[in-house]
Amino acid sequence: MAVAEGRATLQDVAERARVSTATVSRVLNGNYPVAAETRKRVEKAVRALGYVANAHARALAGVTSRTVGVVVSEIVDPFFSLIVHGIQREAAAAGRICLIGSTLGEEHRELEIIELLYEQRAEAVILVGGALLDERHQSKLAGRAKAMAAAGSKLVLCGRPPLAAPAPSAAVHYDNEHGALNATDHLMGLGHRRILYLGGWPGISTQRDRVAGYRLAHERRGLKVDPELVVEGEFSRRFGYERTARALADALDFTAILAANDATAAGALQALRDGGRRVPDDVSVVGYDDVPVAAETVPALTTVHIPLQEMGRAAVRLAVGPQDTGRKGDWSDDGPSQGSLVLGTHLVLRGSTAPAPVG
Repeated sequence: MAVAEGRATLQDVAERARVSTATVSRVLNGNYPVAAETRKRVEKAVRALGYVANAHARALAGVTSRTVGVVVSEIVDPFFSLIVHGIQREAAAAGRICLIGSTLGEEHRELEIIELLYEQRAEAVILVGGALLDERHQSKLAGRAKAMAAAGSKLVLCGRPPLAAPAPSAAVHYDNEHGALNATDHLMGLGHRRILYLGGWPGISTQRDRVAGYRLAHERRGLKVDPELVVEGEFSRRFGYERTARALADALDFTAILAANDATAAGALQALRDGGRRVPDDVSVVGYDDVPVAAETVPALTTVHIPLQEMGRAAVRLAVGPQDTGRKGDWSDDGPSQGSLVLGTHLVLRGSTAPAPVG
């Protein structure tokens, strides 16, 4: 049965015709020689699925616009908005405009948004934030990257690790695991041994790496992680508040909290205050990201700083190349089409951490 008209994607056609998305693109655009038998299979798949390519993109076959597409999870989240701010500033300096799409937290939708931006002949598409740790999703993402490269466009990953080779993409990310390692080690250096790790969706690269850093800090000090102290869930203030309040109600033994992000930490601070616990005298709290709210909490939050705006700017430089921005790039010798750039993190010490209480 055919997919409803307008809903089938380039990937659907490729899978039905048993070819790559790049081959489908070549058949549809007519700008590259394709074997007659292969062309017949693709055209048959197109008819069977009711695939309809964007008319404007078809008219501009082989031509990219001076547009940079951006895909985020939630535009209202400071983590994403600060990165997007950097992207927009750098794109403007390079004479590009940005089209921004949000998955609204449904990470599988990023493939659909990439497809729409690809049909609009975006010069590059920048995916912002943690990667979904799902092999099928990653395989489809690699297919999109290949199709885009064949059409002269680029896929750039921002805030997540590179795709596995040989997918043609570029990436700018940060030392996520090491940031969590440093934060946990800072608390341990203050004498804390019962550290509650709080928040963060399992199944995405951001959370995987932060938990890995937390665990590695324990391992290096010869300590075991108590499973009860690892509480994963949303990156949100509400989750931080509710789970901290529950930990207090359950009399869970902990003297410090490492939150998966600053919003979660802010919720934890409120729950501790409502529960009659003093920060940092009774409980120390560390966040992650260093978004503006971190300096505005009471007490001000010790947190891991990520160069969010610089990541956004670097993503554009990887996408359109240093020759267009007038800036020198820091990517590898492979060049912007396949480069990978890792930015450092550092701990910002504020008022929410102190030596562990005695007794």
